[in-house]
Amino acid sequence: MKDAYIYPAILAYEEDGISIEFPDLPGCLPCADNTEEAVKNAREAMGLHLWGMERDGDKIPEPTKITDLKIEKGKIPLLVEVFIPTVRERLNNRFVKKTLSIPYWLNVEAEQAGVNFSQVLQNGLKEYLRISQ
Repeated sequence: MKDAYIYPAILAYEEDGISIEFPDLPGCLPCADNTEEAVKNAREAMGLHLWGMERDGDKIPEPTKITDLKIEKGKIPLLVEVFIPTVRERLNNRFVKKTLSIPYWLNVEAEQAGVNFSQVLQNGLKEYLRISQ
């Protein structure tokens, strides 16, 4: 796995916004309302797409050289770079909400002690599962 990827994107400006296509990443098709948003959305979509490919064990293609692209009139090429460790970290460490029940008296004691329930649960699960992180 690489740490950084650079792929060409093609921006198409239409009346209703900007569509973005990555010729080497089929299915990665973000859109935007303006150029600044297009650059941001292209980077985010490409990062998510590549992270998904890595996670699924898919072969990540070599990027086409921007000079080899066949660009239709009115469309604009853009090189998009993503530092994938940042994407991996953000997506692998996302949080999920869990609903659980504990005895009332234990809740009272824990709240009086200022317990961070999420942190205690995380620590307990790591210990139970023998995960050292």
